[in-house]
This record gives sequence, C-alpha cells and structure tokens, in this order.
Amino acid sequence: MEENEKMNNREELFSRPVRAGKRTYFFDVKATRGDEKYITITESKRRFSNEQNRFFYEKHKIFLYKEDFEKFANALKETLNFIETGEYPEGYFDEPKVYEGHDDIDMKDDVDDWFNEMEKK
Repeated sequence: MEENEKMNNREELFSRPVRAGKRTYFFDVKATRGDEKYITITESKRRFSNEQNRFFYEKHKIFLYKEDFEKFANALKETLNFIETGEYPEGYFDEPKVYEGHDDIDMKDDVDDWFNEMEKK
C-alpha cells in the first residue's frame, strides 16, 4: 500500500481546479513511469441518483500527451478566437473535415450524436 501511495503521489505533479457552475474541471499534470509528462482534463458533475437516493460525481476524462500539446493549444486558441470575433482561421474552409485515422468519417457528427444521446439519459 505504501508503494501504491508513492506511485500516486509521484504521478500527479500539478493540479488546477476550475469551478464553473454545476461543473468542476480539473487540469492535472501527471508523469508516466518513464517520467514523460501528460495532462488529464477531468469534467466532474454532481448528480443525484434516485435509485440510491444520494449524490454522486459523474466524471469524464481526456488524456492529452506531450506530442499533441501544440496541436491542442492551437485548436483551442482558434476556437476561442472564433467565439470572440466570429472570424474563421486562415485556411479553415480548405481543410478536409475528415480526421486522422478515420478515413471518410466526419467525427464531429458522430461525437455530436453521442453527446445528444447522453443528454437524453
């Protein structure tokens, strides 16, 4: 058990919570056994279970690895800029809407459908 605690402490190097209404987001920096750093982004929502008559936390995680930091940061910046200004990034309409490793599949539609189904539950 002591070794397990040491491993958990060693892996989490930094954590920043962001409280946003009924949700809390956690940005955590962790390290692999090979000391490669990565980020986990966790969305935590407090929910009530009628079946168990108690509250619980529903969590969703994203793991972001070092080789993807720049792509992720650029996409986030472009997205936030679009929200603020309404301006599309240069070349936006020239880019194919097919995503790496998923030939001819529009991942956005699949993800949107999945989220819509989750909202119904």
